[in-house]
Amino acid sequence: MRPRHKAADSCFTAMRYMSIQDLLVHEFSVAVAAVAGVPVATADAQVRPAGDPKFGDYQCNVAMSLARTLKSKPRDVAQRIKDAVEPQLADIAEPLEIAGPGFINIRLKDGLLAQYLGEIPAPLSEPGAQATGSLAAGGTAQEQWHPGVAWPLTDRVGLSPVEQPQRVVVEYSQPNIAKQMHVGHLRSTIIGDVLARVLAFEGHEVVRQNHIGDWGTQMGAVILGLWYIRARVGRGASLDAVRALQERLRKLSDAPVEARREALQPICSEWSEDLQDQSLDALSGVAVTLEQLELGYVFVQTLVTVAEGTGATVTNRDRTEERLEDIPRKVTRMLQAGDVYERTEWQKARDISLAYCQGIYGPLGVLLTAEDVRGESFYSLGGNNDRRDRLQEVLQGLHEKFGATGGSPREGTGVRGEVRDHEGAVVVYLYNDKGEPLFKNPDGEELGMIVQKSDGAYLYATTDLAAIRFRLKELRFLSGGVGAQRVIYVTDARQKLHFEMFFACARAAGWITDAVRVEHVTFGSVLGGDRRPLKTREGGTVKLRELLDEAEKRALELLQQRAAAAEERRDEKDDTADRSVGEEEQREIARRVGIAAVKYADLRNDRNSDYVFDWDKMLALTGNTAPYMMYAYARIRSIYRKAAERIGSPDVYAPGVTLALGHPAERALALRLARLRETIDAVAADLTPHVLCTYLYDLAADFMRFYESCPVLAAADDASRLSRMRLCDLAARTLRLGLGLLGIEVIERM
Repeated sequence: MRPRHKAADSCFTAMRYMSIQDLLVHEFSVAVAAVAGVPVATADAQVRPAGDPKFGDYQCNVAMSLARTLKSKPRDVAQRIKDAVEPQLADIAEPLEIAGPGFINIRLKDGLLAQYLGEIPAPLSEPGAQATGSLAAGGTAQEQWHPGVAWPLTDRVGLSPVEQPQRVVVEYSQPNIAKQMHVGHLRSTIIGDVLARVLAFEGHEVVRQNHIGDWGTQMGAVILGLWYIRARVGRGASLDAVRALQERLRKLSDAPVEARREALQPICSEWSEDLQDQSLDALSGVAVTLEQLELGYVFVQTLVTVAEGTGATVTNRDRTEERLEDIPRKVTRMLQAGDVYERTEWQKARDISLAYCQGIYGPLGVLLTAEDVRGESFYSLGGNNDRRDRLQEVLQGLHEKFGATGGSPREGTGVRGEVRDHEGAVVVYLYNDKGEPLFKNPDGEELGMIVQKSDGAYLYATTDLAAIRFRLKELRFLSGGVGAQRVIYVTDARQKLHFEMFFACARAAGWITDAVRVEHVTFGSVLGGDRRPLKTREGGTVKLRELLDEAEKRALELLQQRAAAAEERRDEKDDTADRSVGEEEQREIARRVGIAAVKYADLRNDRNSDYVFDWDKMLALTGNTAPYMMYAYARIRSIYRKAAERIGSPDVYAPGVTLALGHPAERALALRLARLRETIDAVAADLTPHVLCTYLYDLAADFMRFYESCPVLAAADDASRLSRMRLCDLAARTLRLGLGLLGIEVIERM
């Protein structure tokens, strides 16, 4: 709950700085505290939106639970709360009502809603006025760019930023080097992007972080894969031939040693010949696509798996023999030791992968940039201005904090850590104040967190510990502040244990303090019609690029079918009907609708739930779908086009225009519009994008009921028409803003 603003001398003026729900919570908390004799900060007023309009707009439900504490009847407690709070709400609410066993029903005054919405200023310009064409509204033009906020603010619909902004880090997407993004990356990418957008909109200084695995043991195989695929290109081999060979090798993974050794012999001979052929060195400048790089990487991984234990070798250029299975590890060591060739090839593989990712983020409408990438390599190599090995610093810090025999529990946590050597590996064990292990494996044995392997390699835990230290102690924000006050990680729920362990370790070490909010935002899986993780017909992983292309294709087909049907049965009496759009505009609409459908179908679900991917449902023009939202916005905008044709373009924000809420549908729409702030606040606090989706769906439904019940252009008089057009415009602006926070572009007509 936000504190009451110091300049707020009444409930109405307070509403300029907080949501209606926050205001009610504050006033009821003061009353509950007085009745219960407790501090205001500990009083839970339990004020919620009413589930049914007949019970008012909001309800306070605290009387029942408080009655047990006070040993009084719930209705008596409710009466005491009502008597204490009612005078404070006189300027915004009708007389309070006590219902049932002790519910307090709150109905806002119509005049309050009209005044609250009436004070929302007009937009700086009509949507799309600074761009060309009817598609400009909600487009990608980066007007009014705000450094550190990184999203185009054009219309806040009257909402002010928070008064005490925080420095926030949001880590999301986390693609893999040398691998195409697949449907598994969809949720982290779009959920994280929504959270970053919402927090930035609220006024917090948000730093996006794209944490990529670019420094682990797999990098040796990546570099070798890049070399191998170039060599195949130089020999004139096709990618299909490499795929076929990789598939044959994969089927040999569990074959006897002799069978595997025999299958590897021609490959090793070919590999040795390529190493001797210096003419292939000239291919280092040949451009390689991510698809080719991924194929080479997967081939090397399969090759090493098959070679394990066979003794298969290749001949180096200096005529020394090298076991095939050892080569990737050797290349990784050379990379981490600073070998020029390995570093150069590693950088090329990294650049290929990141360029591909940016090619996905653009069409997907995600605001991540190349500057947001800070991979694992940073924590070992450092940045441009320093060359610190922060992974080594983590090990030193853990030894200093915990010591060989374990340190004392950090004050306030009761958690004690120990660093031990386990068969050459460095492992951290954590215990509560009773000396019991915080983490156990399925057999009930204490579970430690490995921070360095016996061969000296670091793990995800080490990198994540280095990252949290950097983000909390070193990261500089554009505002001049150092260190994040809130850090958000967006990953799938399967990583829950990892995050619990490294969070606990960082807290025990004193790196995460009580002044910092660190959160792991989890999500479920994308399922196919069989309720199993979504796969291609061949059983492979669905590539994200292919998914987006398919979305655009299906959306275009539906739009073309809809346009053809509309031409056959065009109703001349429909005052919102638009003429059919041109082919180029239709393709752009299809792109926006297709991408929006995929994103919204994901975001509308509670992020912790699995959901079934269904093209027909997500592209439907009815129900809680993106096309329905986009259609609602386009329909409102069409009202303005028709108004311009018939009566000119009235200024609905002129001083003399007042809102009238005489019809129940007008009031319901106004109330929904007034709840925008509390919705965005809830998403920012609880990190739940589906709450915003639900709000937008309810808003669209409220508008449709309003439009069906209350004539707009055919209103009985000018005052009613202008009032209703004002409501229409506020609804359109709110839909546009809400969809923009979801990373969805609106369209002017469809």
